[in-house]
Amino acid sequence: MGKLQEGQAKMTNHRWMICLMLFLATTINYLDRQVLSLTWANFIAPEFHWTNSDYGTISGSFSLFYAVSMLFAGKFVDWIDTKKGYLWAIGVWSFGAVIHAFCGLLTAGIVAGEWTTSFAGAREAISTVGNVSLVVSVSVTLFVFARLVLAIGEAGNFPAAIKATAEYFPKKDRAYATSLFNSGAQVGALLAPLSIPFIAKAWGWEMAFIVIGVLGFIWMGFWVFIYDKPEKSKRVNAAELAYINQDDEADATLMGKEISETSGKKVTFLQAIRYRQTWSFAIGKFLTDGVWWFLLFWVPAYLNSVYGLDSTQSAPHVFLVYLISMISIFAAGYFPAYFMNKKKMDPYQGRMRAMLFFAMFPVLILFAQPLGRISIWIPVIIIGIAAAAHQSWSANIFTTVSDMFPKHAVATITGIGGMAGGLGSFLINQSSGILFDHTDKVQTSFMGFQGIEAGYFIIFCICAFAYLIGWSIMKTLVPKYQLITDL
Repeated sequence: MGKLQEGQAKMTNHRWMICLMLFLATTINYLDRQVLSLTWANFIAPEFHWTNSDYGTISGSFSLFYAVSMLFAGKFVDWIDTKKGYLWAIGVWSFGAVIHAFCGLLTAGIVAGEWTTSFAGAREAISTVGNVSLVVSVSVTLFVFARLVLAIGEAGNFPAAIKATAEYFPKKDRAYATSLFNSGAQVGALLAPLSIPFIAKAWGWEMAFIVIGVLGFIWMGFWVFIYDKPEKSKRVNAAELAYINQDDEADATLMGKEISETSGKKVTFLQAIRYRQTWSFAIGKFLTDGVWWFLLFWVPAYLNSVYGLDSTQSAPHVFLVYLISMISIFAAGYFPAYFMNKKKMDPYQGRMRAMLFFAMFPVLILFAQPLGRISIWIPVIIIGIAAAAHQSWSANIFTTVSDMFPKHAVATITGIGGMAGGLGSFLINQSSGILFDHTDKVQTSFMGFQGIEAGYFIIFCICAFAYLIGWSIMKTLVPKYQLITDL
């Protein structure tokens, strides 16, 4: 087919099918991640005698495992490539999600000596054990192991998704495509409170882990047949392939040299950390990822501790938080595109201007608790706005990697940043559990709040300014657009 015919051929849209698959994977990812946060307080903690600190240990451990796994997940995806890497990732995390359900059976066998295949029988056996500390110790250890498996698999989601986006979308569309698949985080968080507590209430908390965990295995069956690199895919015609690869010539012109992509080329960690762009991305993730994970893991507990709502009562409030956060689907793509197209900024400059705008909104979270004395819906709305700001920020900070690094390095750099984000999340989740138990026990007073409410306000203060600090450091490290061409 000649160039004229290629240009006149109607362009296929297989890239949006890929985006849909990334969206579904991210939705399942967040559903699996949310099961514990929506079941521990009302269903699991009474059975195993957990405190906030115990839950903080489990959720903090997940963040730490996720952090370390992200470092290697990105490298693994770049090594094995996108298709197989994603299959491995979702297969491992779905298995990890399902094995949570069997922690009760194992706890009953270890602490009560009753090995049963009945979830109800395990609960009854555990209730007869007088040594509460043993029950706590064994159950927490088993859940930490289950979170380890979940974290190892889930760490592959974003490196694989960002790599797939870089392979299937030109730079001008990547923030929008990323915001679309990344909205799976909000959709998963939206669906979670509307489904998980009710599954747990009807069939037991164990079935919530099993039902949600199985979804990943279903996704794998579709991915096998749908995904191939665009140049190999039978569903991508010449017109769409030309559209996908439109940046190659522009980047070569910008740098005054030919830029070639070598799919077999590998990037080492030592090579990656030589660049300020890597450190900028990692620091931005370290300072801000913990905010999202805190909201994800602790908002149901916050509504329970401060307002006395159980998991089913708080479902509408949690739903509203993540419904508001869906604003990011529009905002994450619109604002950087506006600065690039209307203000003629380069991709990095436009993205950073948009991220500064997004960084201002989490400051509102300072008013969540003071205004909560008027109505519970006010902090819910404010937290929702903060969540929307985070997801808009997240879609763009991810895209700074594919804007400046070659495609064969994207997953590795994403993994390094993901590790930094996981470490930040570990610190905030682990310290939050300890802080909440301490402030509740000694009835700490802070800024007019007493007890556990004071603890939550302290964490909210940290969340409020994390993005502005992160943006300032990122801009200092990488003040202007600079393509990496020597990796």
